[in-house]
Amino acid sequence: MARSTANSMSQSRYNFGVYIMAHKDKLVTTSVGSDYDGFVRLNKLKDSKPGHVPAATAQRPDLISNIFYDTPGYWWYPMQYNGFTDPFEDLQSGRLISIPEL
Repeated sequence: MARSTANSMSQSRYNFGVYIMAHKDKLVTTSVGSDYDGFVRLNKLKDSKPGHVPAATAQRPDLISNIFYDTPGYWWYPMQYNGFTDPFEDLQSGRLISIPEL
């Protein structure tokens, strides 16, 4: 999977770490695989809680973030911590995942 920075967007704090990549023959804009990966690798040393994905939050990393961090804004953190790239495939109901501490 090739990735490149989003050159068509002007550089600002809102698109820092944003990438355009091909996924299933479509171009998608994402921050997965960005500079934040190093942040996640460093935080692998922190404790995490094991848990199963409830049916009500399947395929919704924002809802999982809201439950554990009281904000949907950290949706990307459990995704990258677990090495997930696609919430529709990776966050199936009942799957065991790790929820990292902040």
